[in-house]
Amino acid sequence: MESTDIIERLVAAPPGSDLEEAMQARAEILRLSQASHDAVVTPKDPGGFSHALRAALAERMARHNEDAALAAHYRACLETAGATDSLRAVASIGSNPDPEARLAAVVRFTDLVTLRPRDAQRSDIEDLKRAGISEPDIVRLTELLAFVNYQVRVIAGFKLAGKAK
Repeated sequence: MESTDIIERLVAAPPGSDLEEAMQARAEILRLSQASHDAVVTPKDPGGFSHALRAALAERMARHNEDAALAAHYRACLETAGATDSLRAVASIGSNPDPEARLAAVVRFTDLVTLRPRDAQRSDIEDLKRAGISEPDIVRLTELLAFVNYQVRVIAGFKLAGKAK
């Protein structure tokens, strides 16, 4: 049976391997990671960031991190949540998303935090506010960005550990 835990499924540790054993030893962390995924990608109250927009941004982050399997997961989430051409553009690297100021500001901030997190400054948050994004939605956005970038690194770490032997 395929795992419903995204990290576990994408790492695909061979049965009986040291990697599988290591992941089982961290089962609680993986369970909490999956709960975090569900809370930030498909929350009960999405605020000003629809489930589809969240999935598009998550796919974009996975693509920036060159994780094709994770990007495919988020593309499936996007399609399930109601993809539009504009949101597919948001998810795609190198395409121009809708130039609407709010969405453009969100994409710029997503790219900044994903690619150059040390360069993020208070003025970047102010740019989001000027684009009409409320403080609760800025918190929602940063939760999504933090989680997906964490998820990318956990998956990469487990895969690297699996190759280390």
